Amino acid sequence: MRLRVLIAPSGFKESLGADEVADCIASGVRRAVPDALIHKAPVPDGGEGFAQALVRTVGGTLHDVTVTGPVGEPVAAHFGLLPGADGTGPTAVLEMAAAAGLRHVPRDRRDPLTTTTRGVGELIAAALDAGAARVLVGCGDSGTNDGGAGMAQALGVRLLDEAGEEIGAGGGELARLTSIDLSGLDPRIGTTPIDVACNWANVLTGPRGVARVFGPQKGADEATVARLEEALERYADVIEADLGVDVRTAPGSGASGGLGAGLCALLGARLQPRFDVVTRYLDFDALLSRTDLVITAEGAIDRQSARGKVPAEVARRAALRDIPVLALSGTVGEGVQAALDAGLDAYTSILTRPCALDEALEEAADFLVCSAEQTMRLLLVGRRLAWQETETR
Repeated sequence: MRLRVLIAPSGFKESLGADEVADCIASGVRRAVPDALIHKAPVPDGGEGFAQALVRTVGGTLHDVTVTGPVGEPVAAHFGLLPGADGTGPTAVLEMAAAAGLRHVPRDRRDPLTTTTRGVGELIAAALDAGAARVLVGCGDSGTNDGGAGMAQALGVRLLDEAGEEIGAGGGELARLTSIDLSGLDPRIGTTPIDVACNWANVLTGPRGVARVFGPQKGADEATVARLEEALERYADVIEADLGVDVRTAPGSGASGGLGAGLCALLGARLQPRFDVVTRYLDFDALLSRTDLVITAEGAIDRQSARGKVPAEVARRAALRDIPVLALSGTVGEGVQAALDAGLDAYTSILTRPCALDEALEEAADFLVCSAEQTMRLLLVGRRLAWQETETR
């Protein structure tokens, strides 16, 4: 009987998109099991590759646009237009990473006190200009920590200091915020439903707030993390005072450096667990009904994996059907037991030798192919042992 394998990975940040990861794993599986029935279902986590994956899955068009990048310089971004259902207008799908992702922030300029989401707002405006009747925003792989302030300013929201002047760009500027003026907001926002696919476990402030958890990945040292947390607390205070919305610990409010909070409070967007959004388009449960093994993957497996990351969400869904799931990972970090508790059956790092981060990122495709091949060969050994044990009974 031919082995049926479902490959459902996320992307590897700053290296490979989810579709590229799926292709690499499929190549490795075929080296070990040439006759395997393989179905690829890359699961973008809202970050890089989100728009392309949905355009490819649903059918639609991809549109290129130049926007303001996270360090204030122009970057090439894109959004997709998906056909509307029942005669409604098209849905625009965009990933914030295309406009404000970490890959757009040079390593020597990674300072979340100054990076901005302004390009995300410009991307939303471009989608509305193209006739979008709905907007779906994917959150992930961000290089910012400004609470979506830059995004909102690009769409006409005025964020004012004590003197009534607009605050500047970056998360650090939120510490000067005293009031919010929505009177200049693009009027199309009020008539266009906006949904946000985000990590439901990320919150804006507090012990598990986005500055503390993800700030260091974006270049923040301990002192900068403290400044960012204080600025986001100020942001939340003003939002509650002026708009009557408490975003401090709302599910998803910390997505993409607090972009979730800005989208929800300032644009009236609806935040949703990203895995639920993506799998509705992929019809994931139908895929699981005809598979024997699931292989997932992500750049890192650690204690955060159980908090809304793709491998754990894939594993939870597969566990309902008693389908084994193994994960391939660039790195294995502290607290990995949480991922096993969440439903993963096994995991392994794809790295076969010590190497620097830049080298690992550059050679990730080769590492993935080889790791998938060797993992499948180990599974074949286990299958042979199981057969031998059955025959000797």
